[in-house]
Amino acid sequence: MATKPTLKRELGLFEVTMYGLGVIIGAGIYALIGKAAGLAGNSVWASFLIGAFLAAFTGLSYAELVSMFPKAGGEYVYAEHAFGKRFAFLVGWLVVFGGIVAATTVALGFAGYLSALFKTPLALVAIVLIILLSLLNAWGVKKSAIVNEIGTFVEIAGLIIIVILGFKYIGNVNYFEMAPMGFSGVISATALIFFAFLGFEDIVRLAEETKNPKRIAPLALILAIGISALLYAVIAITAVSVVGWQTLAQSSAPLALVAEKAFGAKAFTVLAIIALFATLTTVLVTLVASSRILYGMSKDGGVPKIFGAVSRKYFTPWVAVVFVGAVAALFALFEKIEFVAAMTDFALFATFAIVNLALIVLRYHAPNVERQFKSPLSIGKFPVLAAIGGFASIFLMFQLETKAILAGFALIGIGILVFELKEHFKIQTRQSSAAPRHKRASE
Repeated sequence: MATKPTLKRELGLFEVTMYGLGVIIGAGIYALIGKAAGLAGNSVWASFLIGAFLAAFTGLSYAELVSMFPKAGGEYVYAEHAFGKRFAFLVGWLVVFGGIVAATTVALGFAGYLSALFKTPLALVAIVLIILLSLLNAWGVKKSAIVNEIGTFVEIAGLIIIVILGFKYIGNVNYFEMAPMGFSGVISATALIFFAFLGFEDIVRLAEETKNPKRIAPLALILAIGISALLYAVIAITAVSVVGWQTLAQSSAPLALVAEKAFGAKAFTVLAIIALFATLTTVLVTLVASSRILYGMSKDGGVPKIFGAVSRKYFTPWVAVVFVGAVAALFALFEKIEFVAAMTDFALFATFAIVNLALIVLRYHAPNVERQFKSPLSIGKFPVLAAIGGFASIFLMFQLETKAILAGFALIGIGILVFELKEHFKIQTRQSSAAPRHKRASE
């Protein structure tokens, strides 16, 4: 009997860290820095560092959990060990839905930049991009990693170029000035720009394709958050130095404005090209991560086993890849899905809260499971940083608009309903298959 193929461990520390950076350093920094500057003034750099600090609390929880359970199912696996299958399915439901919609949203962002350059149709470009990246995803994780590395290098290089060209402006302003709202403005800006750090969690879903994941995955998580935080803070300092926080806050394309002063008239084209790479890598990593958690759920019976099928030639979960890509492409037909994207943010913050709570529970319920990494600062067994990370996640979740919060709870309700129907159908199937055997035995 032929051996069933499994995912292939091909990724080292560099590739996994670059995957994290590829999705973190995406379109968020290009859009959010102006709005954040309007709240925090010249101290917007501090908001980015505080945001990274809060993200790190949850990141450290992920790091410990992946060192305990290095599985592709990620959050689904952690929630199952802590709370059981019902809760695990709900987490997986939120993560897969959020990932698919996030991929579609960013693909439409890619299409928007391309349309600005060449007047191309939005939906068609987004769908073609999703199809091409899904084919790359199915071709092999190593190939996806190479494309991600190229895209990530370009977008980081673009940001570094802005810093270099803006260096002559450094020292023009007081970087500790918190106008117009004082320290409360810095905190409000932190809540806003926290979105720019989302994506570090995708690293854990590559666990079954990572060499020595118990060591590499935690380290890659910490490096990805740290490097992006440093780059964001330097970009923020440069931006307020070049154009001032007041001008930055009024711009719909803040970094393009900074680049225009530093580059000249061709700045828009340069930034548009960099943004194309930024959005492309984010779509790719999101598609890869979403397909892996679906694969992980199938291995544990959370979804039909067909999603666990692995290509014998490419060693990738091809059914999960096709499903995620097809649904993401379908969503792209709607073109404007900002509201659904807000539901994605709700799903992500809810997932972060559950992951932090799962670590707290497992410190007590599974104290003997080997941990090659342990989140620091504990009181006895209690992980203090996980508690802070969980609180911060819930706080940020309720900073979303009311409609998105209500829709998010509706999404949770639908997930619970789907699980109960699935379990009911499973019981009915078992009973119907057992009935004939019972009847023959009685005869």
